Amino acid sequence: QVQLVESGGDLVQTGDSLRLSCAASGDAFSSYTVGWFRQAPGKEREFVASISRKGGFQAYADSVKGRFAISRDNAKDTAYLRMNMLKPEDTATYYCASERKSAFYANPTTADQYDYWGQGTQVTVSS
Repeated sequence: QVQLVESGGDLVQTGDSLRLSCAASGDAFSSYTVGWFRQAPGKEREFVASISRKGGFQAYADSVKGRFAISRDNAKDTAYLRMNMLKPEDTATYYCASERKSAFYANPTTADQYDYWGQGTQVTVSS
């Protein structure tokens, strides 16, 4: 199994950028697909982005497409979420998750497809 720790959340203003990190330990990180999800108060957890094991395939929620970019560095056992042009509606706790049941090219987009989760990092975007 793998342990995940997110970092990089902050209080920023509309239009600012942030980069979140997801550091993994334990099992071989390169054998896991990684996803980012977010959850705002009173709302369901929603998919943000995912990246395949070697990084060749990515998927994004429509709400972040063109503004967010997911990447990974398997040599550092770390995944990233670069967030540009942040909006107040991006305010949420952001979680990274991992799984290795899917095919190498797959990009799971639902929370129930992921087995391991970090504790989350808070992103707040002020207007």
